[in-house]
Amino acid sequence: MQGGFPFARAGQVVGLLGGSFDPAHHGHVHITREALKRLGLDHVWWLVSPGNPLKARGPATMERRLARACQIMRHPRVKVTDLEARLGTRFTAQTIAALQARYPGVRFVWLMGADNLATFHHWENWRDILARVPVAVLARPGDRIAARTSPAATIFRADRITTQAAHGIGRRAPPVWTFLNMPMDDASSTEIRATGAWS
Repeated sequence: MQGGFPFARAGQVVGLLGGSFDPAHHGHVHITREALKRLGLDHVWWLVSPGNPLKARGPATMERRLARACQIMRHPRVKVTDLEARLGTRFTAQTIAALQARYPGVRFVWLMGADNLATFHHWENWRDILARVPVAVLARPGDRIAARTSPAATIFRADRITTQAAHGIGRRAPPVWTFLNMPMDDASSTEIRATGAWS
C-alpha cells in the first residue's frame, strides 16, 4: 500500500473508487483501467473503506484487504489507500468533502459500479455527492436496467452526459454524470467469498 496521503497537484483530475474491496478482484482492475482511459483521469485512488454502512456483515481486516488490493492492482497512476480510515470519515459525502478541503484545486470524480447507482438514493447525503463532484457509473453485469431506472438516475436525468462526452467529465461543473458501457468482467467479491477462496 502507498502509505500516507497520496500526492496530487492542483488542476489534476483524480478518480475515486470506494468500497470494501472484500476482496479486490479483476473486475475492480478492469473498471479502473477503463475509467483512466475513457474519462481522461490523471490518477485513480482506491478508497478501501473501514466498513460499508449498508452491509450488516463486517469485512475482512483492513490490512488483509489492502494487501490483496495492492497485489492485484498494479498501475503507475493508481494508488491503493486507506484514506477514509485516515480522515476518520464514514460516509462517501463526508470523504469527498474532506478530500476537497485537503486538496484544494484537485478535481475529483466519483467512480462507482452500476450496482451502486441502483441503491445510490439510500446513501447518506447522496445528493450532496452529486452536488460536489462529477460521477461516472461503470457498467457491471446484470445491473444496467436497474441502474438506469433508479431514483437517482431519474431525478438527475437532465445532468447525464453521453459516453462520447465523458472524456472531460472531471473538468465539468457538477451535477454531471455519465453511464459508461464497457466490456464486462463478471468477477464478484460476493462470489469469491462464497467459494471459500477468501475467508
